Amino acid sequence: MGKATVIPFGPQHPVLPEPLHLDLVVEDETVIEAIPQIGFIHRGLEKLVETRDYNQFIYVAERICGICAFGHSMGYAETVERLMGVQIPERAEYLRVIWHELSRIHSHVLWMGLAADAFGFESLFMHCWRLRERVLDIFEKTTGGRVIFSVVQVGGVVRDIDDAQLAEMKRVLEGIKDDYRQICNAFLKDSSVKNRTVGVGCISHEDALAMSMVGPFARASNVNNDARCLGNGGYGKLADFQPVLDAQGDCYARVKVRALEVLQSIDIIEEMISKIPAGDIAVPVKGAPAAGAETANLVEQPRGECYYYARGNGSKFLERMRMRTPTSQNLAGMATALAGCDLADVNMIVLTIDPCISCTER
Repeated sequence: MGKATVIPFGPQHPVLPEPLHLDLVVEDETVIEAIPQIGFIHRGLEKLVETRDYNQFIYVAERICGICAFGHSMGYAETVERLMGVQIPERAEYLRVIWHELSRIHSHVLWMGLAADAFGFESLFMHCWRLRERVLDIFEKTTGGRVIFSVVQVGGVVRDIDDAQLAEMKRVLEGIKDDYRQICNAFLKDSSVKNRTVGVGCISHEDALAMSMVGPFARASNVNNDARCLGNGGYGKLADFQPVLDAQGDCYARVKVRALEVLQSIDIIEEMISKIPAGDIAVPVKGAPAAGAETANLVEQPRGECYYYARGNGSKFLERMRMRTPTSQNLAGMATALAGCDLADVNMIVLTIDPCISCTER
């Protein structure tokens, strides 16, 4: 064995799309240990609840992460609504689910494009991002934005989607589904993809449970922990929701789980469109959270379970707002998956975990 050497990996790196900073302890070409370094892009967003009232802070929450923007605004709004005992209209719950699942499709397809680029499949990268543009077009037509949407408010949503737009959305998603199946075949059946991913970065079911991993990273190790199963908001209206699971726990399993979740999200949106009721999209919210009142909420973001905590102090400014994001939960699993791998596989393992450093460091 050679002498152990520490190699800094990131936060600027030509392969990784995220400002992730790892100190890799290596011997020859083998990674012995991976030590995450956190805080490079910390912005102190949670502190802003002291200077932005509970309605204004929703726009701050939305900017925690561009890819997870809608999920953060929805998660924050649901938390404040619980804190104040607000019941939003049923139509607003359906609209939130539709936009949130579109956000999951957007996130997963974007990630698959980045993974294809890491495999060296430039044409597959372009095909993935071409489909992503069609999802962003839906967002633009229904919210006015392509990355930051600002359609969620405490008490419901700001904009409605009329029947003609819902029918058009369903037609576009059917077209996306047909094209996407061809992309899935490239990811799941191509031998060169399997050579790079099968048996690489393995996490056992027991280790995934012990490290409290969440999201597709955990579900690829057969951990059934999808927060959508709790039935919060509009997700309680789904007829039969079963998380996508795989038991192999390697990079290929993580690719497979995300690939199949896109098709599942399209099915969820189509079900929501077929069942969406008529009615109001928001209720007026007055007053402020009571002093000492506190609550928590779970939302299944594209990368996994996100935990929100809020505490009121009797004023329009929250005393505390806390988010625990999926990547912060998955850092221990990422370090475990990297231990013992070849140095050349580091970027592939990190990509299949799909870390979001913007969410993690806030």
